[in-house]
Amino acid sequence: MVAQVLSRCFRCVRLALVLYILVAVLYTTHHLFFNLVCTAFKSLVSSLSSPGNSWLHFPFSRSSTYELERPSILSDSTEEHTLFWESVGLSPNGELLRDKVVPVNAERLLSKAFANTMRPSKIVPYYYKATGVFSSDAVTITTLITSDRFTAFSRLVERYQGPISVTIHVHNIKEHLQELLHSLHDLYISSDKMSKHVDVHLVLDSFDRQFNAWRNIARFFARTDFVMMLDIDFYICTDFQASILGNKSLLEKLREGHTALVIPAFEYANYREGTNPAAFPRSKRDLLGLVKSKHIRVFHSFWVPGHNNTDYEKYYSAQPGDIYKVTTYQSNYEPYVIFKKEGPPWCDERFIGYGGNKAACLFEMYLSGVSFYVLADHFIVHQNHLYEEQARKHERAYNRKVWIEFQEETCLRYIKNYNESGLIATPLANNLRDECKKKRRVRKLVAPLLDT
Repeated sequence: MVAQVLSRCFRCVRLALVLYILVAVLYTTHHLFFNLVCTAFKSLVSSLSSPGNSWLHFPFSRSSTYELERPSILSDSTEEHTLFWESVGLSPNGELLRDKVVPVNAERLLSKAFANTMRPSKIVPYYYKATGVFSSDAVTITTLITSDRFTAFSRLVERYQGPISVTIHVHNIKEHLQELLHSLHDLYISSDKMSKHVDVHLVLDSFDRQFNAWRNIARFFARTDFVMMLDIDFYICTDFQASILGNKSLLEKLREGHTALVIPAFEYANYREGTNPAAFPRSKRDLLGLVKSKHIRVFHSFWVPGHNNTDYEKYYSAQPGDIYKVTTYQSNYEPYVIFKKEGPPWCDERFIGYGGNKAACLFEMYLSGVSFYVLADHFIVHQNHLYEEQARKHERAYNRKVWIEFQEETCLRYIKNYNESGLIATPLANNLRDECKKKRRVRKLVAPLLDT
């Protein structure tokens, strides 16, 4: 009798042990292999669906359904991530081998791509990657935000409902990092539109307001042929994307890479009225009524050089469907523009903080031969908010010095480039010759080339 009881007990223990081992194996298999397979599969699908980027695989991308299980990739971890560059080789008998793959350290590549940023800095592309599939002709809004601008960002996503590539700056302080990641996770899963349309890229460092570097990162990882450089504080009032996609001749001009489309910018004269986007005008007719009654005015009208080249009087009188060229340019012009992602110059990353940063982007774009055209049916309106006035004062003083040297250096670089490429006397260099003649020290050095 005792032997039978012991035998049953032994069988029960053995069965329990087998079940425990089985559960342990299943659990380990799921967590160690299943997630890795899913990640690899998503990278493969992403590379196949992104024209021209099939060689680029970021192993730290994640879906919006992931929990925040890997904050270590954002810390001071020494973990290395690897990209794979497709290449070719030769076999010993001279046959061409097309399946060669060369590993490239991702951190090193990104540090070179954004070499003029303040260092040390850590860039995490596609921390969240949109699930939507976008037409190559779609316009990706590229923008940048800090943690205090999440509400404005939510409005942009809900209003635009198109592809958005956003750079988010994170102070690399452990407490702040964890808090922001949880807030970001909650924001990202709060709306289907967010997870469908938005690619999020993180920058971790201790340097505030590296605006041009953040703009470049958002543009670099945009996944459509055309981008719009937009500040997060602006509300999109009209459907400019539909107008562009429905205009074949306009699309062709964008594809050529020498056209930037200007969306005129406005603001409310009364601060409080400018904080309620729900009441903003949705048509040009409504806008003109508010302009006439002086409720709305040109954005930052106190700084005339910033937007006056858009020629607002011409904008007000333009007929529906009109698109007109900006015929007068000066170097402080800084409109909000749509342009081809590949080809036009990148923003100069030496500009840190307020003052001249966006104007520098547009200045070099103009010298490269890009012409500005105004979409006369469309507009954006600024969402009023308080500025950090003390920081603006100091940073503008710093950037004024950088701005002078930047203009002269950029002129000389493009003059040398166009001269040695045989382009200095072509229409492509018209902008360059006209603008750089205004720089006294540049004209003194290379006057014969500018007078070509």
